[in-house]
Amino acid sequence: MTDKTMTPEQVVAHLRSGMTLGIGGWGSRRKPMALVRAILRSGLTDLTVISYGGPDVGLLVAVGKVRKVVAAFTTLDSIPLEPHFRTARQSGAVELMEIDEAMFMWGLHAAVNRLPFLPVRAGIGSDVMRVNPSLKTVTSPYGDGERFVAMPALHMDAALVHMNRADRLGNGQYLGPDPYFDDLFCEAADAAYVSCEQLVETAELTKTAAPQTLLLKRHSVTGVIETPNGAHFTSCAPDYDRDEAFQKAYATTPWPEFAERFLSGGDEKAYQSAVQTWHEEQK
Repeated sequence: MTDKTMTPEQVVAHLRSGMTLGIGGWGSRRKPMALVRAILRSGLTDLTVISYGGPDVGLLVAVGKVRKVVAAFTTLDSIPLEPHFRTARQSGAVELMEIDEAMFMWGLHAAVNRLPFLPVRAGIGSDVMRVNPSLKTVTSPYGDGERFVAMPALHMDAALVHMNRADRLGNGQYLGPDPYFDDLFCEAADAAYVSCEQLVETAELTKTAAPQTLLLKRHSVTGVIETPNGAHFTSCAPDYDRDEAFQKAYATTPWPEFAERFLSGGDEKAYQSAVQTWHEEQK
């Protein structure tokens, strides 16, 4: 058995500019934000980001790290459209492949199963085909002759996800209401890095929670990073809810001011300290 524990900085050292990076979670929920912030502090650039997008996408495009986004949406949930992503799209700073949520899921499944594509009904008769002219269709080889979108595999060089708990071997557990598609992200990528709220012994993963909450298996995980509050400001139920007050500040504060106050420190500890100070000032 191999101890796969790492630091955020060690994860970034394994990444490279120009790679395709998958980021798990959903909108502004259970995003691996500590790992995203580590990328912000790095020299990485020219990334393709595949995500059910939230502030992970917004932060990375705001600092010019991203060339292309593949997403079904990019939202902060309680704020419908991620503001920094919107600015980047309106200015033409990033390329976008915008697809239906089901198409995205089947793209992940195709990559997991090492298939070039999977047929899907979603997208037929919609503007998805118009805004993505590179998408192809296929016809059923059986008697029905039905036409489908051939959703290409969403293969990734690396994936980042966040769990409630994990062990040192790479087994990861979610305790909230939804697994999202974090397991597919990990299995569809060449390497997968899992941040977590708490590292525990393997036996603890099923002692107080149902076995089906053990979402990630060690065979698909490259590294494990303990990052308490590491999904902030997104939610990580049941450990904590979304920090709505801080998210609003993120969405409304001019970017240079926000970045200088919260992202200019040298590590995750500096970020968490700056957030705590901000909250104390709001009281």
